[in-house]
Amino acid sequence: MPVPVLKEIIRQHAQQAAFLWMIYDRALLFPEENEEMDDLRIARVVEQLEAHLDGLRVAGAEGLAMAEEGYAEYPEAGELFVVRMLQPGSEGLKVVELDLEKVREFLAEQIVESL
Repeated sequence: MPVPVLKEIIRQHAQQAAFLWMIYDRALLFPEENEEMDDLRIARVVEQLEAHLDGLRVAGAEGLAMAEEGYAEYPEAGELFVVRMLQPGSEGLKVVELDLEKVREFLAEQIVESL
């Protein structure tokens, strides 16, 4: 039996996941910009990011569709990251296990190609 999907909640998961990815990535790239973003705070950001991605994954095709809609509306790295994390075969990926250089390279290439 399919799980009921609340579109506004799914939209919020997609938006928050994109936002948190940007916070996480920026904190790692430029630690001097926000010295309060220590390891504990970064871990909390990752925990929240994973929770939003899980919410989208539970929604299945609806979650992916909402993420794609968000990227179409706002074609930025955070939104693309979320779409990529919801692709088939990405279910087991964890943010802290990603090769961030490869992720950043992929996101930059895709953003440039879409322009």
